[in-house]
Amino acid sequence: MADSIKTIGILTSGGDAPGMNAAIRAVCRKALVNGLKVKGIERGYTGLLHEEIFDMDKKSVSDIIQRGGTILGTARCEEMRTEEGQQEAANILHKHGIDGIVVIGGDGSYKGALALSRHGIRTVGIPGTIDLDIACTDYTIGFDTAINTAMQAIDKVRDTSSSHERCSIIEVMGRNAGYIALWCGIANGAEDILIPENYDYNEQRIVDNIINNRKHGKRHHIIINAEGIGHSTSMARRIEAATGIETRATILGYMQRGGSPTTKDRFYASIMGAYAADIIAAGRTNRVVALRKGEIVDIDIEEALAMQKSIPEYQFQVAMELSR
Repeated sequence: MADSIKTIGILTSGGDAPGMNAAIRAVCRKALVNGLKVKGIERGYTGLLHEEIFDMDKKSVSDIIQRGGTILGTARCEEMRTEEGQQEAANILHKHGIDGIVVIGGDGSYKGALALSRHGIRTVGIPGTIDLDIACTDYTIGFDTAINTAMQAIDKVRDTSSSHERCSIIEVMGRNAGYIALWCGIANGAEDILIPENYDYNEQRIVDNIINNRKHGKRHHIIINAEGIGHSTSMARRIEAATGIETRATILGYMQRGGSPTTKDRFYASIMGAYAADIIAAGRTNRVVALRKGEIVDIDIEEALAMQKSIPEYQFQVAMELSR
């Protein structure tokens, strides 16, 4: 352990994701094993700037691994986008004797961590977002729970859609990324999948597909629409007018962020959390923990933020072929 590292802080930032509590638990307990003191920071960077900081021990993270959300709370923080806010956050960490900080969140959270590292705070990021949109890692904590939640909800909508011989547009989360929509579209056998990475806004193609499927005896038509495209309700009205088939929009919304995390999310959150505690105890800084080709690794935050991620074309091709 690096001599200069005595106390670390943990915070969760941005959108909550199932498995964040498992990551908090792992960071805390592994840091304690490594001989560090641990402080929790509530409400993300907002809580940091308001000095909502408390001591943590093993008991602080007991019985949380199965809980959704984050026990530390989370919030958006515009002030951390400013140089003044970043300097103030670093000053507060120094004031509380915090030498390093583990940030659990997405790209926006990483930008805050990068800023703190430039002000002398050792920082490590853990990918926590249901959107799977962090380019440096093959997996982000919360994705598996979110897609399973959405998949089960879509199955239920399909049942009623078939009973009423409807077309159903089901909007899933994901910000500007289409991973949740693609995975659910394949897993639920959707007839159409609309994702920002591969959508031409040609609604006539969708209309033709619906009409053709109805001619061949299909009782329902499921369209999975990504949040990054949105406007599901107005789209439903247009499709109903064009096809004469009753069309309803269902927006799953924040239910996808909640619920007890799956085994996969608990496992990766625990391994990533422990790894983060180890590298920060070793004095490393400005790092992001990632899963790459089955291995847990760490990457420079600036390098991670510069990476671009895209939907594999083959996966989208398969989704379209299987829906015909």
